[in-house]
Amino acid sequence: MKTKMLLFAVLALFFASCQTNQNHDAEESHHDEVSLKITAYSNEFELFAEADPFVLGQSGEILSHFSHLPSFMALENGSITARLKINGKETSHTLDKPTRKGIYKFVLTPETEGVGQLVFDIVTEKGNFQLIVPEVQVYSDEHDAIHAAEQIVTSSTNATVFTKEQSWKIDFATEYPKVESFGQVIKTTAQVQSAQGDEIIITAKTNGIVLFTAENVLEGKGVSSGQVLFSISGRGLANNNSAVYFQEVKNNYEKAKADYERLAELAKDKITSEKDLLNAKNQYDNAKANYDNLIKNFNASGQNVTSSMNGYIKQVLVKNGQYVEAGQAIVVVSQNKSLLLKAEVQQKYAPILATINSANIRTLHNDEIYSLDELNGKIVSFGRNTNKDNFLLPINIQIDNKGDFVSGGFVELYLKTLTNTQALTIPNAALMEEQGAYFVFVQVNPELFEKREVKVGVSDGLKTEIVKGIAQQERVVTEGAILVKLAQATGTLDAHSGHNH
Repeated sequence: MKTKMLLFAVLALFFASCQTNQNHDAEESHHDEVSLKITAYSNEFELFAEADPFVLGQSGEILSHFSHLPSFMALENGSITARLKINGKETSHTLDKPTRKGIYKFVLTPETEGVGQLVFDIVTEKGNFQLIVPEVQVYSDEHDAIHAAEQIVTSSTNATVFTKEQSWKIDFATEYPKVESFGQVIKTTAQVQSAQGDEIIITAKTNGIVLFTAENVLEGKGVSSGQVLFSISGRGLANNNSAVYFQEVKNNYEKAKADYERLAELAKDKITSEKDLLNAKNQYDNAKANYDNLIKNFNASGQNVTSSMNGYIKQVLVKNGQYVEAGQAIVVVSQNKSLLLKAEVQQKYAPILATINSANIRTLHNDEIYSLDELNGKIVSFGRNTNKDNFLLPINIQIDNKGDFVSGGFVELYLKTLTNTQALTIPNAALMEEQGAYFVFVQVNPELFEKREVKVGVSDGLKTEIVKGIAQQERVVTEGAILVKLAQATGTLDAHSGHNH
């Protein structure tokens, strides 16, 4: 009996020892996974590093990811020196090229304990740069270093891991929200028209039949100033025959010229009177003026219709062989350089129309957004009253056609007013919508992003006011947010799992 009791006691001690060893191994395994997450920014680079806790006299790895700013693309080549500066002592490690694209693996052995800086000196073909990580602490004891690192491990219940390798493959960016003037925004629709002076209507100067002189008189075809587009012929017409009229004017001119020259010779010998010579000269001058006017645009075949400026044919208003009358519109030529946006707004905005100082313009066919400054635009006019046919107030904006605008089409306008009100704003690309709610991805570190619901205010087409949900000091994903969302949807990853390189 005593032997069995002794055996049970030994087994109990053995299992207790095993459990103690397992707990110790688990604790050591947990300690082994602890790493410092280091983030730093300069005007040219972003640094994200995973480093072993710094311990005096022990070599530690610093797995560093370097991204160009503002593109957030990987640094593919360049020499980098990592320097750990503590209490006047320094240890360093230089790598002439990355271990892999964008990734440098440094090994540093601290020579003294205390608080200092981790400095990265970057040398590329574009110049020399520096990134500084302040408040880096070196501990004398490994256990203290590990537990200190555990205390600063970030966690989030709604976080998504999106590694630098993933972000380097796409258009990706993060930035801080901005506090800026953000007034009332009027959203409306505008029609795109050619600005005054940017297009011209060419009309017929005589009655006749339109004859195309080339096969390329088509809408959209480029033309140059003085180029003959078609002619108008009066041949075969019983009345108002331009060819007959041209020949009549030409004959009158030639006769008046001959009469005047003959009398001028007779006047030298005093054979004709001064009065007859003056009458002949008057008839000659009138006939010449009439003939010169016709010869600019007419010949024996009829009128040559030419373009009066460089541009393109916007609209052809007649068909080959069609009869036209003098003054009838034939073709519209446009330069398409300057455009007029004609919009209408409700009467309730009348008090603030005078405070509109800018606008953002969104094209409907390709969803591109332009600011008024980008298009060298200006507010031309706005209505101050309505009429019985239209109870809306007009507003006209002139822009240069630097974008992909189509005359006759429509665009969305976000009219912005002057204000002293400050608002927290983010780019519209940072906003995700889900079942009527809006959220953003807030950066915990450059590889960990928290999904955060926000309350939005007004939008000017490019940026949106954030009323609640984020602070100015929190970086948010402004490009590639949809792919971070997809990464979250594919499965939840352990925020502390890290990744292997």
